[in-house]
Amino acid sequence: MWKRIMMMAAVCLLAACGKTIPDAKNWPVEDFTFVDQTGKPFGLRDLKGKVWVADFIFTNCETVCPPMTAHMAKLKQMAKKEGLDVEFVSFSVDPEVDTPEKLAAYAKQFTDDLSNWHLLTGYSPSEISELAQKSFKTIVQKPANGDQVVHGTSFYLVGPDGKVVQTYSGVQDVPYETILEHIKIVQSSQ
Repeated sequence: MWKRIMMMAAVCLLAACGKTIPDAKNWPVEDFTFVDQTGKPFGLRDLKGKVWVADFIFTNCETVCPPMTAHMAKLKQMAKKEGLDVEFVSFSVDPEVDTPEKLAAYAKQFTDDLSNWHLLTGYSPSEISELAQKSFKTIVQKPANGDQVVHGTSFYLVGPDGKVVQTYSGVQDVPYETILEHIKIVQSSQ
């Protein structure tokens, strides 16, 4: 009896020590294959088994995209400094304008190291709108008049199983340390 009580106490203690991500989302990301800033196909299959952070941007954005991209570059640099194996994915919300070359030039304004950062295009506006809504629970909508696409401003942590784990502000008060901690938690649970 005593042995059984000690075993149950040990199990409870271990469970309490395990770190988890509060309010985890568990949203599956639909399969996709698009084109990255190098002009090569890149998709969900390339991310299988990897932890990744995603966002939605476009190159002629006049408001939130430049700070979001700067924050993503900073997060990427911080993850590299901590030795974390993580990919970064930025989906263009204006694929009719954002060519691979434009995306590469845009990203180079923020970092010279694009080795694990994939800026994607090569789809229709309706395809990216559908992916954003179904997989990331956010909006992508190009106005009838004008070129400033309305889109979400979050960063999305995606686990190796292809499911969105958590969302974070990508514009103001970006919780860099929290995101890095959550990346570590997801990686340790693989």
